[in-house]
Amino acid sequence: MGVLSVLPSDFGYVIFTYLYSWVMLAYLAIKVGLARKKYDVKYPTMYSEKDQMFNCIQRAHQNTLELYPQWLVFQTIAALVYPLTASVLGAIWVTSRFTYAWGYYTGDPSKRLNGAYGYIGSLGVIALSVCVALQLLGVI
Repeated sequence: MGVLSVLPSDFGYVIFTYLYSWVMLAYLAIKVGLARKKYDVKYPTMYSEKDQMFNCIQRAHQNTLELYPQWLVFQTIAALVYPLTASVLGAIWVTSRFTYAWGYYTGDPSKRLNGAYGYIGSLGVIALSVCVALQLLGVI
């Protein structure tokens, strides 16, 4: 029995959502690398004591990395039963991380909230994961 016979047929969309998230993470990482060079922030220093703009760029990436493992878990659980819906919710979350970062890149941290619509995606896959758990437990 191969993986193609175990996964839902629409799981291919989920894989593309994971690839999209990889592109997003790579983009954010590149932006931090370029900012390190521009603002002369040497490794392993995480934040600059003199350049707030670097800190905004670094923080956008760091915050995304802090949320990413949880998103992956709930995205995967939801996608095993609801692959198409999870893919749409995942694409919303990933897109919102770009918007979040672009807001931060203005140098005004409050503009990161432009990406707040990502809660639709993250809370959506959490809700679907709860549904999957309740289905497995025979509650619904």
